[in-house]
Amino acid sequence: MEVEIRLFATLKDLIGRDRISLSIDEPATVQMLLLAVEDAYPSLAQALPTVLVAVNKAYADPDSRVKDGDDVALFPPVSGGADGLHHPTYFAITADEVDLALIHRRLNTPEVGAIVTFNGSVRGQTSRSGHPKTTIHLEYEAYEEMALGKMAQIASEIWDRWPLVKGVAIIQRIGKLNIGETTTVVACAAGHRDQGAFEAARYGIDRLKEIVPVWKKEVGQDLSTWIEGDYRPTEADN
Repeated sequence: MEVEIRLFATLKDLIGRDRISLSIDEPATVQMLLLAVEDAYPSLAQALPTVLVAVNKAYADPDSRVKDGDDVALFPPVSGGADGLHHPTYFAITADEVDLALIHRRLNTPEVGAIVTFNGSVRGQTSRSGHPKTTIHLEYEAYEEMALGKMAQIASEIWDRWPLVKGVAIIQRIGKLNIGETTTVVACAAGHRDQGAFEAARYGIDRLKEIVPVWKKEVGQDLSTWIEGDYRPTEADN
């Protein structure tokens, strides 16, 4: 069978394009697919030991089956569809500026008396070895179709843990973002401040950095690097 594979972040840079295709015999697994990728595209070999694989927008393990017509994507650990969405929600991947007042209006139903908001922004300094000491700007990229589904999953997880939370908004910006610009927003609404909104917002941003396929590139004066995490999702994260 012929498999088309989408590439993101570091992998896209290594090969200079965002899609590859290869022929592989059926029945095939993710592990067999990765071996075929390494053989057909040696320039990707250095990234494959830590690569994550999504099949039909769900995280896959080495033994997961790959069938003809599957939507397959390879990407590094992220930097950084769900049922039961019975409260107000707002999920977005956008290049536009974030309007916090609009987000709050979406969540502010009559039973809401508190909205806790995490607002991440671009900072100009970093202390990580091997990265620019001074950041000029960041460049964000997302696997948008999968990312929106994972945002909905995070909302469902929040309601499992904090059932009094009334609404959840998660927004991730993409493209070029300058110092001080908003990158990510997680907002959680509740009837009162002591009904889990603080804890839910913290959980939301932490979980976003684990399972939502978004990556950032730090761009400095003489050095640009993709930032990758170390969390490796499993099928239990689907």
